[in-house]
Amino acid sequence: MSEIAIRLLRPEDHKALAALMVEMQGHYSVPCPASEEILSGLAALPAGVDILIAVKGETVLGFASACNLYPGPGLKTGYFLKEIYVADAARGAGLGRKLMTALAELALERGHRRIDWTADADDAALLRFYDGLGAAAYPKKVFYRLTGDALVGLAGAVED
Repeated sequence: MSEIAIRLLRPEDHKALAALMVEMQGHYSVPCPASEEILSGLAALPAGVDILIAVKGETVLGFASACNLYPGPGLKTGYFLKEIYVADAARGAGLGRKLMTALAELALERGHRRIDWTADADDAALLRFYDGLGAAAYPKKVFYRLTGDALVGLAGAVED
């Protein structure tokens, strides 16, 4: 039986990661694009996006997706963790911690000074997980999102 490896996503992993992303969308009860659309997105990842995967054999059991940010503390770079997800069947085996540990190692290797992310305030188990990593909530910041009609409206705004 093969061991679980944590490593950067490779093109040959796209199909397995796409299947896990379909599971993730169902887990969160949100709409999911067709597999072909997911694969197309993975094939065209923007520069500065890093995806770490937890893989056993050819099965992707979890992933963490982060993007580079600038400027960060001391005008250095940082990471923004966009998503971390572990397959329902693989939960409780420490894969989330392993993914975050690998992301922290990669961040330091690349000269990043911090990793930022958001979390659902009402998910107590998730908050305990992040607290257990040694992360601290940062109450001086407010998370904003511009989407839908508000995004279109702002983009179409004309200055007087």
